[in-house]
Amino acid sequence: MPAYWIAHVTVTNPEAYGQYASRATEAIAAHGGTFLARSGRYKQLEGKDRARNVVAVFPTFEAAIACYDSAEYQHAMSFAKGAAERDLMVVEGV
Repeated sequence: MPAYWIAHVTVTNPEAYGQYASRATEAIAAHGGTFLARSGRYKQLEGKDRARNVVAVFPTFEAAIACYDSAEYQHAMSFAKGAAERDLMVVEGV
């Protein structure tokens, strides 16, 4: 079953967040993840509005968690800390 990373982000430091994004993209791909949505058009219908919305699909729930826990992704995260307010979840598909 696939699993999805769903992220809602408000970027506060674009330069640092750009460093995160380039490194995170590599880590996600290394774990079989691909992007389905990445900062495209959106309309907030409920909840807190964040201008950057990202959905990535992984082959399994375990692969999605392994990516987040990986040294490569955690290194990427070091650039995002203090550069954005984020909500990130993993959801198993059906």
